[in-house]
Amino acid sequence: MIDTPVFYYRNGCHLCEELAAVLFRGWPQHAQHMEWRDVDERPEWRDAYGDRVPVLLHGKETVCELRPDLARIAQYFGEMSNPV
Repeated sequence: MIDTPVFYYRNGCHLCEELAAVLFRGWPQHAQHMEWRDVDERPEWRDAYGDRVPVLLHGKETVCELRPDLARIAQYFGEMSNPV
């Protein structure tokens, strides 16, 4: 079974928007199919990730948080489709 990547974000968060833009430009096939979770929808998400958004997880591994880490994202999703 392949783990679906999970992106924790907060509406109106400029860092979240930045990482989302990087994902949709560089890895659109993955961005399109990942699970998007607004941390403010559930208390357990807010408690776990609210101070660290955006957080991108793949399985139990944190790919990156707060800022895009292109090298780390590429480790999980492969080369960028459209370089940023």
